Amino acid sequence: MGPEILAQDHQVEELLMKAQKGFTLLEVMIVVVIVAILAAVAVPNYQSYMIKTRRATAAACLLEMSQALERFYTVNLTYVGAALPDIQCSRELANHYIFALPNPAAREYQLTATPQGAQNNNDPYACGTLTMDQAGQKGADKNVNDCWR
Repeated sequence: MGPEILAQDHQVEELLMKAQKGFTLLEVMIVVVIVAILAAVAVPNYQSYMIKTRRATAAACLLEMSQALERFYTVNLTYVGAALPDIQCSRELANHYIFALPNPAAREYQLTATPQGAQNNNDPYACGTLTMDQAGQKGADKNVNDCWR
């Protein structure tokens, strides 16, 4: 092999390496389409999961508030004067639910958790306001069994 052939081989290798660098526009577009399809499927599922998780947390928060009210009743023999306890779950859900204890009577109360924003508009079960009273009765604007799972 002479020096001319080696030089030509070297030039051919350089051209091949230059030609193989990077991706073609078609390859990039295919990847973008695949990512878009995956995102179109994943994002709604994630949002639905988050709504269900927040609803379950709100239900648990109502149970915890109910326990605090029962402790208040044990000491005072009335619910009058009771206030919502400042518990962690109500602070965590402040952007998604409004918790309330409207006018507790001497022997009864009804706690409410009213959804706000996307929690209210995008809920697949359309549960609306969750409620719980002194007897442990659970309620919701729609199907109670689906909403209190």
